[in-house]
Amino acid sequence: MNNLYAMPFLAAAEGASWWPFCILGISVITVILLITRLRIHPFLALVAVAILTGLLAPIGSLPGEPEKSHWVQAVELTTVELGTVCGRVAVVIALASIIGVCIMESGAADKLVRRFLALFGEKRAGAALVAGGFPLGMPIFFDTFFMLLVPLARALRLRTGRDYTLYVLAICCAGGVTHSLVAPHPGPLAMSEILKVDLGWSIIVGTLATIPTVFIGWQVAKILNRHCDVPLRETPGMPLEDLKKISSKPESELPGIVGALMPVILPIVLISTASFLAAFGGAQRLGWLYSLLEFLGNRNVALIIGAGLAMRLAVCQKNLDLAGLGKLLGGALETAGVIILITSAGGAFGLMLKNAGVGEAIRLSLEGREINFILLAWTMAAVLKFSQGSATVSMLTTAAMMAGIMQGTELPYHPMYLFLAIGFGALGISWMNDSGFWVIGRLSGFTPRETLRTWTVCAFSMAFAGLIETLLLAKFLPFK
Repeated sequence: MNNLYAMPFLAAAEGASWWPFCILGISVITVILLITRLRIHPFLALVAVAILTGLLAPIGSLPGEPEKSHWVQAVELTTVELGTVCGRVAVVIALASIIGVCIMESGAADKLVRRFLALFGEKRAGAALVAGGFPLGMPIFFDTFFMLLVPLARALRLRTGRDYTLYVLAICCAGGVTHSLVAPHPGPLAMSEILKVDLGWSIIVGTLATIPTVFIGWQVAKILNRHCDVPLRETPGMPLEDLKKISSKPESELPGIVGALMPVILPIVLISTASFLAAFGGAQRLGWLYSLLEFLGNRNVALIIGAGLAMRLAVCQKNLDLAGLGKLLGGALETAGVIILITSAGGAFGLMLKNAGVGEAIRLSLEGREINFILLAWTMAAVLKFSQGSATVSMLTTAAMMAGIMQGTELPYHPMYLFLAIGFGALGISWMNDSGFWVIGRLSGFTPRETLRTWTVCAFSMAFAGLIETLLLAKFLPFK
């Protein structure tokens, strides 16, 4: 029976090198239809399409098939690959979610933004939101990050009477790029694993690379603000009267600036320090001290420390007992659980494409041709983001495909540049199939048309600027 069913796939595999491309097309179109048209949950859609990819692969091509039938292995391998990705990212995502919720509830985020406002002045409030939101966006998922800061943008509009579009886009600029390029966000975290890029260096390089693109996005935001002045509107759950209370809340009720910063900054410093020492021979020079720093700089340990500091801050500020803290963290972990499942399923889909030979087929089709892998990675990520809406799924799928394409290929530059290209491409085109698009529009009071004219344009400008930046860096600073 297996041989009978196998005939179409075997014929395709033996008689035409285009079959892996058919697998890619069928899989991508199916996941787009399931998520955008049928509104099936992304986790279920990605798992189903990962299994479909395995089933479409030629009989005998999947790892472990001599012991198990092709049909069984298509399912089993999907679950194995899902577990592999989950094992790499689950703890980090859960801890990052805890940090995000605790610094929100403790008032630490509010404190950080207020300090930047005091530093920049109210006339430069938009720049303050960009600068203050940039470090804040590193450990917090974009949707949560925007929900956190949009009340401040609305309160600033009440206070200044102008520039509401600018304030909203300032928040989006800061949060959008960190979501796509800086771990512990799930997309960059998984990309560093798939592309074999050191996590600590990915944080350092990703953070530095986002600065010019945020600057470009900020300039575009100022132009859009002049041409699309959106008024302040009532939004569900956020009456304008409540905004006045937020803007007048006494700063004495908020934590100190050092305490507010430590849960965010300390994990990043520890992870980056460990990676820096590993790259420059710290083991030979520092002995036991290096072993200690290596342990503290492990991403799981560093985020456990950050989560501990964040929980202590929330307990002190809100006078919580252990039961109250458990209730607070329950929602954070429920949110993290959904993100972990979707991230793991997206990784399994990308790896099943690799197991089905898609990456190898693309690599063989490109042999002997002058192909710019940076441009290819950016374009693939941007198309996937536009097609199915999720930046994380776009990053995971593109990274897995590029890893397959590059097997046996020596790049003329460091793989970090592919990491950047995919991250910037996944920022790409945010429109109505992107959950972030609706979060921005609904919470800010923008209509869909206004969101398209502002955030969609701003996001693409940053993505394109990131592509140009990556191409220039790879050419003049290849760091092979």
